[in-house]
Amino acid sequence: MSEQFPPPPPPNVPPGAPEMKNWERETLEKLVFATVKENRAARRWSIFFRFLYLFIAFFALWAYFDFDFSGADAELGRHTALIEIDGEIADEGTGSADSVIPSLNKAFLDRGSAAIILRINSPGGSPVQAGEIVDEINRLKKGYPDKPVYVVVDEICASGGYYIASAADKIYVNKASIVGSVGVLMDGFGFTGLMDKLGIERRLLTAGQNKGFMDPFSPQSAKHKEYAQEMLNEIHQQFIDVVRKGRGKRLHETPEMFSGLFWTGARAVQMGLADGFGTVDSVARDVVKAEDVVDYTQREGLPERVLKKFGASVGAGAVKSLYHGPHPTLR
Repeated sequence: MSEQFPPPPPPNVPPGAPEMKNWERETLEKLVFATVKENRAARRWSIFFRFLYLFIAFFALWAYFDFDFSGADAELGRHTALIEIDGEIADEGTGSADSVIPSLNKAFLDRGSAAIILRINSPGGSPVQAGEIVDEINRLKKGYPDKPVYVVVDEICASGGYYIASAADKIYVNKASIVGSVGVLMDGFGFTGLMDKLGIERRLLTAGQNKGFMDPFSPQSAKHKEYAQEMLNEIHQQFIDVVRKGRGKRLHETPEMFSGLFWTGARAVQMGLADGFGTVDSVARDVVKAEDVVDYTQREGLPERVLKKFGASVGAGAVKSLYHGPHPTLR
């Protein structure tokens, strides 16, 4: 019987050294594989976020430049152009001149648009914004005499809203719509009595004797009040002139017509402030004879919403807050 000898030790292991246990080897292998998996997952997430950032950047550019891959510039055929003015007539939103005027130009320039409908649902607002829109409507009507402008009133078309509507060829309302309020106001508050009771002193320094005009924390000056009333009367007369020019002989003027009162749509038709009853669809179908309605309203895009959400408009708000006094409004 041959003699049995133990197997030789592994290379680089001195004779007599203990062999590495299996569990130690398995543990090291698991650690190595876990590290590899973690690195692979980190690379995958890194690639995912890079693609996500690229997608967001592309979408933001698409929204900002209003790219349209569906052939928006193609011939639309004969249609009725719609522009909505919803809310206050102000320097922002669908009632701003910066929003309405580009929409008007786009609608008039389109060869397929047979007429333009302004759907107005507004209690009024800035006489400046309303005046700019009216001036642009009149300019475009002269350049495109074959494209009439109609106004369709939704819930309310008062003051600054009616200022704009008066430039249209015809105004259509619902019998229960609110129409009119041809007037101007400047509102504010006076706190001098309360300040006296609380022992609060107003320390206002100005360079220029009228710089503190209508300051709510100072006593009202008769001179300033008279000046403000003259300014309101001037703007009111401008409003009246626009209405008279736009409505012409259709108006059945009464002493109360330009007093700031408002009426139902049915009463407005009787007074000549409106021409009849109708909706966007009925005017497009029965008046324009072009049932296809294309919306040209310039709406706020993604970049604007994102910038406002993260406070990009804070600077503008801070500048506005520097002027705390009242200002004339058509409402």
